[in-house]
Amino acid sequence: MQREELRMYLDGLLEAARFRDYCPNGLQVEGRALVQRVVCGVTASQALIDAAIKHRADALLVHHGWFWKGEDGRVTGYRRQRLASLLVHDISLFAYHLPLDAHPTLGNNAQLAARLGWTIEGHFSEQDIGFFGVPPAPTSAGDLTAAVERSLGRAPLLIGEATRSIKRIAWCTGGAQSYFEEALATGADIFVSGEISEQTVHLARETGMAYLAAGHHATERYGVMALAAQLNKACGIECEFIDIDNPV
Repeated sequence: MQREELRMYLDGLLEAARFRDYCPNGLQVEGRALVQRVVCGVTASQALIDAAIKHRADALLVHHGWFWKGEDGRVTGYRRQRLASLLVHDISLFAYHLPLDAHPTLGNNAQLAARLGWTIEGHFSEQDIGFFGVPPAPTSAGDLTAAVERSLGRAPLLIGEATRSIKRIAWCTGGAQSYFEEALATGADIFVSGEISEQTVHLARETGMAYLAAGHHATERYGVMALAAQLNKACGIECEFIDIDNPV
């Protein structure tokens, strides 16, 4: 597949143009014109770039790319090393941030729900990034925590009583702790996200809505995995997901 064809396919599939984001979505670094093999991962770190080089990838597809707003734009140090690694090996970098959180079937939030058997009922936040719905059956905060741990392979942090009854869940993967009050407005009994901040602990205790911090990386592996499977099925491109361990 030609690089430009791939860009147009991904941009259209994920509706990249409709999002106001903290970074450019789509093709961030231009590599060779023909794409036959793609390595996918969560973040365009040096370790993932090295893995893409080792696997002779034509393109790298990630959720967390580069060129974030407010970031120092000088290409020095580790930024130079990362960029040089891609350019020397003629590897393209594709990155989709909020579009890959929000997609109704392939996105991080939809894929997390699918893994845990949650039924999606609606969305919250200005760009519909957050989701809310119900578990397969009423449960407790403790049992929900255990289910998330089994699914993600990582022990989450629960703020709230383990015995609390959970009938409705609000969730948003990654660093979504700032959406706490919008999640509260959905009537959810618990908010599940990747990260938690100091002040969010107090909000959870004072409002009575439980909070489950399940890991930024751990909650955002599955969108890019689903996107890789879609590329292989729809476009016949060889895609391989490589999980670079990250405890956060």
